[in-house]
Amino acid sequence: MSDVVLASRAKDGDPAAVDVLVTRHEGRVRRLAQSLIADPDDAQDAAQEALARLVDRIGSYRGDAAFSTWLHRLTVNVCTDVGRRLTRRRRAEHSEPDEAVFEQSDRWHRSVHDLALARSLAPALRRGLAALPDRQRTVVILKDVLSYSYEEIAERLQLPVGTVKSHAHRGRRMLAERLGKRAS
Repeated sequence: MSDVVLASRAKDGDPAAVDVLVTRHEGRVRRLAQSLIADPDDAQDAAQEALARLVDRIGSYRGDAAFSTWLHRLTVNVCTDVGRRLTRRRRAEHSEPDEAVFEQSDRWHRSVHDLALARSLAPALRRGLAALPDRQRTVVILKDVLSYSYEEIAERLQLPVGTVKSHAHRGRRMLAERLGKRAS
């Protein structure tokens, strides 16, 4: 069955349809959360929360966009909320772990020099991304980290392509300014 049919049945109270939707999209939700949140445990929590919201909010799916687009937006929103909570918690604890971002560095086949440089820039990059307005941060991550096209981002965020390009440009410029200040 298609996602639209399953969503319609789920809205009508069919628990089996909800189970199929969750099972079908669980991997995609987890991968998206892992790409948006550096710490694997926090990403796992965010994915669980997004799947729980899917169950709770299936009634808000109107069918205007593809179900996967609606679920993507819901997951990004959850990850943004989790990111804010983590930022507040880290500020309260006065510590920012650097190593979580690079635990899988062997997978990236970086040279020792590149890895050392990346480790030194990671905290500043995370702070720079966290300082961006939500929409700019989301667009920069989707474009530059996840390699989505501008058209795909526009569809997922329900924005014009020109607006997406503008958010990407402004976000990158703000990041460059922040990282430039750090380097000087």
